[in-house]
Amino acid sequence: MKKLATLITAIFIFSVLGPAQGIRQAVVAGQFYEGNAALLSSQIDEFLMAAKPEKSPAGRLRALVAPHAGYIYSGPTAAYAYKLVQGGDFETVVIIGPTHSYGFEGCSIYPEGGFATPLGVAAIDKPVAQALIKASGFAFDPEAHKEEHSIEVQVPFVQKVLPQAKIVPIVMGYPEERTIRTMAAALAKVLKDKKALVVASSDMSHYLKKEQANVVDAETISLVRNLKTNALLRKVVQGENALCGGGPVLAALFYAQKMGEAKIGILNYADTARTTGDESNVVGYFAAAVYTTKPLPEFTLSPAEKKELIQLARRAVELFVRERKVLDYETTNPNFLAERGAFVTLTKGGQLRGCIGFIEPVYPLHLAVLRTAIFAATEDTRFNPVTAEELKDLDYEISVLTPIRKIDDPKLVQVGKHGLVIARGNQRGLLLPQVAVENKWGREEFLAQCCLKAGLEEDAWKKGADIYVFEAIVFR
Repeated sequence: MKKLATLITAIFIFSVLGPAQGIRQAVVAGQFYEGNAALLSSQIDEFLMAAKPEKSPAGRLRALVAPHAGYIYSGPTAAYAYKLVQGGDFETVVIIGPTHSYGFEGCSIYPEGGFATPLGVAAIDKPVAQALIKASGFAFDPEAHKEEHSIEVQVPFVQKVLPQAKIVPIVMGYPEERTIRTMAAALAKVLKDKKALVVASSDMSHYLKKEQANVVDAETISLVRNLKTNALLRKVVQGENALCGGGPVLAALFYAQKMGEAKIGILNYADTARTTGDESNVVGYFAAAVYTTKPLPEFTLSPAEKKELIQLARRAVELFVRERKVLDYETTNPNFLAERGAFVTLTKGGQLRGCIGFIEPVYPLHLAVLRTAIFAATEDTRFNPVTAEELKDLDYEISVLTPIRKIDDPKLVQVGKHGLVIARGNQRGLLLPQVAVENKWGREEFLAQCCLKAGLEEDAWKKGADIYVFEAIVFR
């Protein structure tokens, strides 16, 4: 009786302390996968033994794509992905899954604690989770994780093949472009020097006839294999029946492209007809591996590329001002596809007519130029919108920015080389590198003017305001 009382007390303590410590209990065990630990372990072992992925591109493995349906349907395909990392030295696995039942914007990053499965509790990598929250600006919404299966079904595979690894579960809400790119940028910033793996959780087309599903899925796989991210992004944002986890998949691809020259290995494809025999109503699954090879080269622009970007900015403004249409521009130029911060400055008769830009590299360069050109012409609140009559008189200047970096010593600011961002709280001011040169400012005047631009006192740079610098390729 005493032992029974002790057991009851222990169970009570665990049930009270578990949620308080951030332990998310399994909600689809016994439904999507075996609820018994021994049976679950054996089932995954069988999947892994049967999986024989083909040799993938040489390079550093950055991410996997794995499906998230019930194991009897998608487990054999998921095993092709996890077989690649079995026994590896990854210390952190960031699992990004789509939301299925709770609509929200942005991403919900699980901050601490763990995810429980029949195999035990997979601990959250709290420092990495907190760093991703800070880098992305996304927060933790417990409702997003409460019933979501797209992450949970990945956890037992991680526990089996990487038992030493901690996890960071991320649920992505509506797959909007800004959300996807922000998540990718945060991953690149936080995981750069870590032994980390990203798992993008996604099934493919849903409830089509097998013949049609296989065609649709083949087209999607081709886009992934060939890194046609713009075309894939359009499908995902428009909600096409291609990838239910298209947002997580794109975040993984964009993340890899930030880390080096990306290569994709397609490991396996299947559909539910393999299990059910029903070819009238199938769901597709694929497994893929995302690698990076050589590091990205130092970013430069040729004279021809600069000329093309200036023409792009001009065409975008003229089309929008005259017809209120956004220019449809496609490119395969890797420099234009690289994500960069950029500003477009419009002048008329030597006088400023508009200037707007993106400080952070959240868009490919061609999109950043196209959008900021339109914004500079129509959204700069210091001026009235540009009219059609003015178009012929406008001159264009583009500044392509390097990532900003914080400095602790103001003496490191180099006039003519650095642009400035000075911030305190929610107040932030930016001045491009050419502004100091054009106005013949020294270092201290440059710092003071940037403080004033932020709405701060001119000596705020001496009193604890944060100072950031960046460089820019400037051309007109």
